[in-house]
Amino acid sequence: MQTITVTAGVIIDGHKVLIARRSSTENFAGGWEFPGGKLEQGETEQECLARELKEELGIDVEVGDLCERVFHDYGTFRINLSAYYCTIVGGSLAMTVHDKYQWVEVGRLLEYDLLPADVPIAIKLMESCK
Repeated sequence: MQTITVTAGVIIDGHKVLIARRSSTENFAGGWEFPGGKLEQGETEQECLARELKEELGIDVEVGDLCERVFHDYGTFRINLSAYYCTIVGGSLAMTVHDKYQWVEVGRLLEYDLLPADVPIAIKLMESCK
């Protein structure tokens, strides 16, 4: 079974965090996630995340500390997900692979239909904000 290494950005503004909904043309359409993407050969996780957030959302970020690592088995493939705290330093939010984005109060993250691998990240954020 294939294992895909992916990164995700945890972008916090006050008590809210940015999540994005996958568009109808994407796998897991309609699912909410912390935005990011697949690691390409020769790049670090931080480089991957900065590139993906620029490509997917039109924003420039400064990648900070690791938030959480999640290993999830989707049945037909597995993902190794590394989520990092990020700060927006430029650009403006635009949609390319998502059809919606939302700034969500951390305590309300589980009210959204998060992708399974993103749930442990949401739980960690909720616990750290108590």
